[in-house]
Amino acid sequence: MSFRTLFIAVFISVSLIMLAAGLHLYRPTVELNQPGPEYVKAFGKCAECHRNETSSIVHQYESSQHARKGVTCLECHRPLEGQVSSEHHGFVITAGVTPKNCEECHKTEYQQFLRSRHAAPAWAAVRGPDDFTEEQVKFSERFHEGAVQREANYLATLEGESAIATGCLGCHDIGKPNIDGSIGSCTKCHSNHSSSIQLAREPETCGQCHMGPDHSQLEIYNESKHGVLYNAQKADMNLAASPKTLTTRDMPVPTCTTCHMSGLEGMNVTHNVSERSSYWLFADVSNPRPNYEIAQAQMKEACLKCHASNHVNKFYKEAEAVLVSTNEKVLETKAIIDELRADGLLTPEPFDEPIEFHYFDYWHYFGRTAKHGAFMGGADFVQWHGNYELLALKVKIEEEARLIRQRHQ
Repeated sequence: MSFRTLFIAVFISVSLIMLAAGLHLYRPTVELNQPGPEYVKAFGKCAECHRNETSSIVHQYESSQHARKGVTCLECHRPLEGQVSSEHHGFVITAGVTPKNCEECHKTEYQQFLRSRHAAPAWAAVRGPDDFTEEQVKFSERFHEGAVQREANYLATLEGESAIATGCLGCHDIGKPNIDGSIGSCTKCHSNHSSSIQLAREPETCGQCHMGPDHSQLEIYNESKHGVLYNAQKADMNLAASPKTLTTRDMPVPTCTTCHMSGLEGMNVTHNVSERSSYWLFADVSNPRPNYEIAQAQMKEACLKCHASNHVNKFYKEAEAVLVSTNEKVLETKAIIDELRADGLLTPEPFDEPIEFHYFDYWHYFGRTAKHGAFMGGADFVQWHGNYELLALKVKIEEEARLIRQRHQ
């Protein structure tokens, strides 16, 4: 073979290698980031059994963003430090997926969640601080003072363990401490296998917990103009749009997440649902939160995507007027209870006399409802489910207080 022939052969070979390398660089990321053989094998084996045993979860996964990105079963179910391992048909998996597994890819979202009232404060509102480590308590108390370092809920204790386990913690376990050191459950909002952004944006998802007489946000939303428009137009909305590129073209009508979490047209995305709330609306007397001005400015920024500033400022002014008025009513009624207790006419034990339940209903149901109705555009909840009930129940409490004093004279 002549040198010329050898040179041409080498030149062609090198050129083909370089061309292949260049073409490889332009392959889609989803092709370049394919999982290793063990993960591919795991997915095939998982689907092989689960199509017969629990076929729904395979379908849910196949329709998920995780599937489109090439994330396999074992990547989410493999055990991490602190988790209980389990042998499962030739594979070692975790006995329970927690946010620690999700954090492998979604670290920012998890860290934001930890700063919210959905995290440790949610569980502590029922169970108190005993299930958390000292570090977890200290971390959460920096953001929500007194929300974790508190007594277990006395009313729930009176109702009994079965009511707590199946009732209270059915919602409050969104902040449950896990054995691996993580807190909460991402699947409360996103579901286990569809891992759906769309599901998390549905008002009904939030309404699994935020409903009923003590925090009737779902009912208020459905009554509001936002809710009516959403139900009329949701079929034309892109609820699966990426949070980082979400626009009002995707969601021209807001849901809960639009106002509290979404990165709408340049706004920051957050998994801290407390970040844009400016008052402690759930309290008996609602005071501004420590970050009141910043939080309100962030929430107003979301409002301004659809409304003029004069409308937004008027809305807040009217809502805050309801809040101030409700605070005054609660304080007046609380004074009746405090005076009875100071005069020794009530026992020190809470929730053992009818008037105590009536006062609890007064602020915990109707006071909250009036305030939430005002800040969410629910006129009927400000009036008939709020202020009317406050008026009627105060008359009843005053009469009960008079009879208690009469019996003790």
